Amino acid sequence: MLYRTISSAVIVSLLLGALSLRSAASAEADKSIKIGLNYPASGRYKEQGLAQARGALLAIKEINASGGVMGKPLELLRSNTASKPERAADNVDELVKQGAIMLFGGASSSATVAAAARAAEHKRIYFGTLGYDNEITGLEGQRYLFREPYSSYMAARALAEYMNTYLKDKKFFYLTAGSSEGWSMEAALRSFTGTQGITSHPAARTPFPNPVHRDFQAALRKAAESGADVLVVNQLGEDMVLALNEIYAMDLKEKMTVIVPNLTLGMAQAAGPGLMENVIGAVPWTWKVPYKYNYARGKQFVEAFVDEYQLHPSSSAASAYSIVYQFVDAVKRTGSTDTEALIAALENHHYKLLKDEQIWRDFDHQNQQTVYVVRSRQRDDIMLSNLREDYFEILLDVDETEMEEDEWQMVRTINDKPLVLQ
Repeated sequence: MLYRTISSAVIVSLLLGALSLRSAASAEADKSIKIGLNYPASGRYKEQGLAQARGALLAIKEINASGGVMGKPLELLRSNTASKPERAADNVDELVKQGAIMLFGGASSSATVAAAARAAEHKRIYFGTLGYDNEITGLEGQRYLFREPYSSYMAARALAEYMNTYLKDKKFFYLTAGSSEGWSMEAALRSFTGTQGITSHPAARTPFPNPVHRDFQAALRKAAESGADVLVVNQLGEDMVLALNEIYAMDLKEKMTVIVPNLTLGMAQAAGPGLMENVIGAVPWTWKVPYKYNYARGKQFVEAFVDEYQLHPSSSAASAYSIVYQFVDAVKRTGSTDTEALIAALENHHYKLLKDEQIWRDFDHQNQQTVYVVRSRQRDDIMLSNLREDYFEILLDVDETEMEEDEWQMVRTINDKPLVLQ
């Protein structure tokens, strides 16, 4: 009887101890608000991924120094997508399991779409941080997916403002990645520049993912033989760098104006000032924007980023930084981390942060914003600049580049998609 009593006491004691440890662990977990960055830490878009991590970490550092969110610190969970859709989706499961109440990140559009679809299954908001395919907020648009940077449609419309003025009646050649993102941009740019004719304005496709030197050499030989005046290099990340290397080796920049529709500072740095010289493209933001237009909050971000990392922020870093602040703003305005409350707070919300006014559109969750057309400066000027990172001269700022709601509805209707995000 004594043995049974002692054994029972020991068992009860052990159970209470286990419950106590579990409660302590749960209490520890509840001390922070967790968000999950789902980004490429490896692969051909790793530089853009690293920029996102830096931007997010700086935002979290600042927010926590100011008291956190609802009395709790913000905590960043991270997972590497390697820009692979299946991996990006699986990461969402793991990040949610670890306690993430919001997710963000991107580079490849297909990875963003896959991750956002999985986030919807968990009823979590997913912010696209990089990824230009029109389908993200078009055909694949859904209730839990928001995109902070611009779309291919928006970039193409801004670029067309420049190209239709300064490159009017020129012959174009499109060097396009064989991805939905590549096709999306080419189609939009052809439409807005009136270069739809494939005979008059030819194209070559490169494999996606992982094109190699010979792929670009073969495509660029066609470009050289075409007699084109304008070469549209519709490539991202390291693929753009490979293309520019071959363009330089073949002396094509002496014969053609080179357009890279979607540029980032990270891509420019990877290519280097010599290869980038005079390349024209579009950006949703560049660190020169706050200084050219006198946006005080944008200047604060740039200077804090340089102090923290001894680097200037790219648009990828700015996007991640802005998303964290917009999430926190929505939590503060609603007093809640409930997903449905946050969606309602974000939809049609107008704000100013790193540049002029931006809007989270309610019908498609695309961020409405100014788009900038830029040209890479001369090599010697870049080499003499602060940190050798002053790559871009702003040629134009273009607003109202977004797809109109009736056009968005037409695209959705043709493809049998609901006209209200679900």
